Amino acid sequence: MTPELLAGAVLGLGLFVLTRYLFPARPGLAARLSALDVVRQEQDDPLTSVDDTGPVQRWIGERLARLYAARGWEVRSTRADLALIGKSFEGFLATKVLLAASGFLAFPLLAGWLALMEWGVSLQVPLWAALATMIVFFFLPDVQVRRDAAVKRRDFRHTVGAFLDLVSMNLAGGRGVPEALMMAGSVGDGWAVARIREALRNARIIGITPWQALGRLGDEINVDELRDLSAALGLVADDGAKVRASLSARSATMRRRELAEVEGKAGERSQSMLVAQLLLCAGFVIFLSFPAAMKMLGS
Repeated sequence: MTPELLAGAVLGLGLFVLTRYLFPARPGLAARLSALDVVRQEQDDPLTSVDDTGPVQRWIGERLARLYAARGWEVRSTRADLALIGKSFEGFLATKVLLAASGFLAFPLLAGWLALMEWGVSLQVPLWAALATMIVFFFLPDVQVRRDAAVKRRDFRHTVGAFLDLVSMNLAGGRGVPEALMMAGSVGDGWAVARIREALRNARIIGITPWQALGRLGDEINVDELRDLSAALGLVADDGAKVRASLSARSATMRRRELAEVEGKAGERSQSMLVAQLLLCAGFVIFLSFPAAMKMLGS
């Protein structure tokens, strides 16, 4: 009965996918407006993602991206993480689907292994194991992207703190806010400084102020410090003294926060080392007392 049910489920899924492909659903008003916003953002935003996909992945990713746009699924946090690490949204979706499809290969492998061992287990066990593998493989890219983005976002915040100090020093030298931002962005060759410098340079092309460009960059990569800096500069851009005081205070606050995070991580690692040492000592005590305990129990 199980092979017939599995064949019927696969056939029904294939007919459903074919019907949806031949007769796609008409996008609603919200989906069309979101598609227009995406096109406008791609035209205005100079920071584009790196196309790291092949032709098959690109084909799958484009159709999945259209499906997301038609359904109104924005997934802003995932898009921000992908923009920060320099990967395309289409390639991310294609990777998720291809990994999930490869996870289904566990079904014939497990089924063949069980048949070879002659354990007499039904096909439901490898089928459910394959489905669980597919689910795990489907969410693996999310975990990897979130982990990589967290590391890069922490490095970016550290760069923003140094950038604020440079802007404050340039303001103290008599430069205006736009010139101070450009001069501070021209120092350094790291990837975070390059992102800031590119956003500031393209602000003149698209006709916006430098702090608005920083705010857009903060929205794209989900860095609150850039959004706060953009709002502060937009409010007090006409008063250089207030700008210097605000930037110095923000830079000091960011350094204190980074120091607290480093101290917290150091404390966690110290606790982990202490627990490992206690477990090692407990194992050594058990190793020494086990022969005596067995001799007493045996007698």
